Amino acid sequence: MYVPSAFRQNDLAQLHAQMQATGLAVLTSAGSQGLLASHLPLVLEPGEGEYGTLYGHFARANPHWRDLAEGAEALVVFAGPDAYVTPTWYPAKAEHGKVVPTWNYIAVHAWGQAEVFDDPERLLQVVSRLSNRHEAGRPQPWAVDEAPREYLDSMLRAIVGFALPIRRLEGKWKLGQNRSAADQAGVREGLAASANPRDRELAERMTLID
Repeated sequence: MYVPSAFRQNDLAQLHAQMQATGLAVLTSAGSQGLLASHLPLVLEPGEGEYGTLYGHFARANPHWRDLAEGAEALVVFAGPDAYVTPTWYPAKAEHGKVVPTWNYIAVHAWGQAEVFDDPERLLQVVSRLSNRHEAGRPQPWAVDEAPREYLDSMLRAIVGFALPIRRLEGKWKLGQNRSAADQAGVREGLAASANPRDRELAERMTLID
């Protein structure tokens, strides 16, 4: 990922927060089967290793896990809010007209090599953590142990789990830091007035760069 210094995010707590806020990550790798990508919900254990460890699982029928089992390096992409930025939001447009559209966004990339496993108890821990994370806050949260054990066992046989210690972590907060304060304010106001909730979310994130 190309990250100019103005957009680089090095704060580990903020990187982890964005990773945990991303519901569905994209795990990519290049191995014996070529370039592969899978969309996966993941659990981050921030205290495991230098940058944390990611846990998840593949459908056993998905051949992607075989490349990881063979040692292929994985790149996991966590996409945050993003928005088109129109030049009409820049006061600079009225001053000199030397403005063009751009796209503001937040993204985190994590690299590592995964340990692949199919031990039923480890798999049960992973799916339980995933379920607990996404059921939290619901009026009647569902728990894995509510399903019949024989049914769970059959489901666990159909998946393959992995643990991915993060060896390298990179964040990009492209929020107009290279623009003047007036232009940044214009973009925040434009995004905040949008009907798109992701635009409004990005406007809120831009307030943190002052």
